[in-house]
Amino acid sequence: MIRVVIVDDEQATRNLLKQLFKDYFPDVQLIGEADDVASGVELLKKETPDLLLLDIQMPDGSGFDLLNQFRNPGFQLIFVTAFDKFALKAFDYNAIDYLLKPLDPKSLRKAIDKIHRNSDRALEPRLKGMMDMLETRQTQRIALSSAEGYAFYSLEEIVRLESSGGYTTFFVADGQRTTVAKTIKDYEELLPEDMFFRVHQSHIVALQYVRKFLKAENGQALMSDGCKIPVARRKKDKFIELLTKYTL
Repeated sequence: MIRVVIVDDEQATRNLLKQLFKDYFPDVQLIGEADDVASGVELLKKETPDLLLLDIQMPDGSGFDLLNQFRNPGFQLIFVTAFDKFALKAFDYNAIDYLLKPLDPKSLRKAIDKIHRNSDRALEPRLKGMMDMLETRQTQRIALSSAEGYAFYSLEEIVRLESSGGYTTFFVADGQRTTVAKTIKDYEELLPEDMFFRVHQSHIVALQYVRKFLKAENGQALMSDGCKIPVARRKKDKFIELLTKYTL
């Protein structure tokens, strides 16, 4: 059973979540709710939830203000938000779960299932990465959730990505690799366009780690780790253009 607390200033959102829990989630027990930051902090000091569903913008502050009151939170977290695009990117980069309003049972089920799988994963380092990113408005590192735990990499360390089915493997400069259960398209949309380029349906490369463009076999990118990555014919001209700009 997952013990849940909701902190959201919108009564309609809280009511919808409670109804969804009742109709679709017999494994969820709602143990409390609050409608602002102050009452949310007090509630979380009294209760010990497994999961906090947290709004970002509230009348007396933000969800981030609430989180700052808990140095080592013992709960998992899902933001419930209609927040700006950069904040959503910060969540993605740091493997922080979120639900976009208006809510629906399918997305809530997916988030709850993920909490089940990651119940033993520490939240604090991911929160710190998210807060740092929101403060600087810069994407500096990424958190990758795998079967073994979370791997944290600077964007500068990532050499390339390779997909297989619904999984993506990250290869980094020190030889490590991490496989995550997300598609390469998810990361194509997330990673900065001035640093990474999808050269093939199964490959994204970091431009700084491309050593040569080889004409053999319709075009290949020779990477710093020695791998030769195929370049799709329709991607070749754009890739060469980006490489030229990147090395100027």
